Amino acid sequence: MKLSEIERLLGGRLYGDPEAEITGAAGIEDAGPGDVTFLLKPSLLPQAAASRAACVLVKDRLPVLPKSQLAVPDPQIAFIRLLELFYPPSPRPAGTSPGAVIGGGAHIDPGAAVLPFVFIEEGARVGRGSVLYPGVFVGRGSEIGRDCTLYPNVTVRERVRIGDRVVIHPGSVIGADGFGYVMRAGEHVKIPQVGGVVIEDDVEIGACATIDRASTGSTFIGRGTKIDNLVQIAHNVRIGPGSIIVAQAGIAGSSTLGSHVVIAGQAGVADHVSIAEGCIVGANSGVMPGTRLEKGAYAGSPVLPHRQWLKAMVLTARLPELEKRLRTLERRFKEDGDDERKGD
Repeated sequence: MKLSEIERLLGGRLYGDPEAEITGAAGIEDAGPGDVTFLLKPSLLPQAAASRAACVLVKDRLPVLPKSQLAVPDPQIAFIRLLELFYPPSPRPAGTSPGAVIGGGAHIDPGAAVLPFVFIEEGARVGRGSVLYPGVFVGRGSEIGRDCTLYPNVTVRERVRIGDRVVIHPGSVIGADGFGYVMRAGEHVKIPQVGGVVIEDDVEIGACATIDRASTGSTFIGRGTKIDNLVQIAHNVRIGPGSIIVAQAGIAGSSTLGSHVVIAGQAGVADHVSIAEGCIVGANSGVMPGTRLEKGAYAGSPVLPHRQWLKAMVLTARLPELEKRLRTLERRFKEDGDDERKGD
């Protein structure tokens, strides 16, 4: 495409050669002579100037940038549109393979695609436009909505309801038993996990994530929530819409997260925690059992309000110095006391 065509497509204003030929879109470090890239923040201006990109998407024209520029209201969203344009997804397969195993009473919409080595148990349902790649297992009575994608080796156990346009990446397990035991006579007695899982529309779940079924009722993942790789969500957890759960985070049983909550990487949320709408829990943080977090940003283990945690970290870094000063003061105090006793 020519730059002038991209200008019309994105609705921006071009400063540069409208006849320049564009063959792709790439990040600043990867961009080649035929690529469009974007400037996310002013600190990356030197990298943008040094890149080989043919054009840079910017919010406002930058006279100091010696390249063609396309000014658009949101450069990052414009860049996403270009990626979708230049790198369209592979064609979606259709139809049920004879190599799939379909249980009696299961309903597969004719517009769905079920590839070889998929196993679907009795009474399960798969909606129109959904694609189940090899190795997917769908348990008895579970439902998968429209236009979902389940990549290889995803396991969906019984009594799971998945909405529309849900994407689940390879190796994830939805609906495994919750981790519930009581100690009696020196033995761990398992609590039957007879509930289910509800995943609303437009959720994306990364590779090797696990979402446990409820002991009773349902574990619930709200609309539009995005869950990274290697995340553990325990039984009876409720996550509100639009939340982000980053890799290696763990959320223990019966905790509740409001809408648009962010749980950063390797954070741990203990059981029966309540986290309000819009909260951010920083990486490696620990939220203790029964905690209630009001809206705000938190960090540390146990968590503190972010500004308070920053102050604590400054003091922590100074502890060796403070200890040295304290020992010096103690020594002087002792010496002064000894001198006074000698004077007596």
